[in-house]
Amino acid sequence: MTGDWRKDRIGTALRGENPTVLRRLGAGFAAIGDVQFLPGYSVLLADDPTVERLSDLSRDRRLAFLSDMDHLGEAVERACRRFDGVFRRVNLEILGNTDGFLHAHVWPRFEWEPSDLVRLPVWLYPRARWSDAQYALGPQHDRLREAIGDELDELRSDA
Repeated sequence: MTGDWRKDRIGTALRGENPTVLRRLGAGFAAIGDVQFLPGYSVLLADDPTVERLSDLSRDRRLAFLSDMDHLGEAVERACRRFDGVFRRVNLEILGNTDGFLHAHVWPRFEWEPSDLVRLPVWLYPRARWSDAQYALGPQHDRLREAIGDELDELRSDA
């Protein structure tokens, strides 16, 4: 995947130009992560690029964003459990230390992860994992993308 969409992830999502977007949700966009060294890694992007932190939202929008984060987390969990028998859990994080817009990370975790990393935060993985071409999002992730999207659709229809 190439293009300037990475410079304006939310704006391109709003315009339908962000290729990582899986679904439009109540207060944001579910997107699959650019890097997939933990297959299924996804991100919830707030639907307003001017919002920097959760506390910038009104109470109703804040609850809607957190509900979207819950739905995305459950969708990733269901899809990853189907694709990998040693799926362990998802980690949900709202950090905001690098990108200045509200977003939440949904990290699937697996038993096959290196023993020295499996119980640590994902951010402690070697930097090379983040830029290695073998872990870049690509067509090999299409089935997983579709599964996460389908799970999101099912969760919304159950609500």
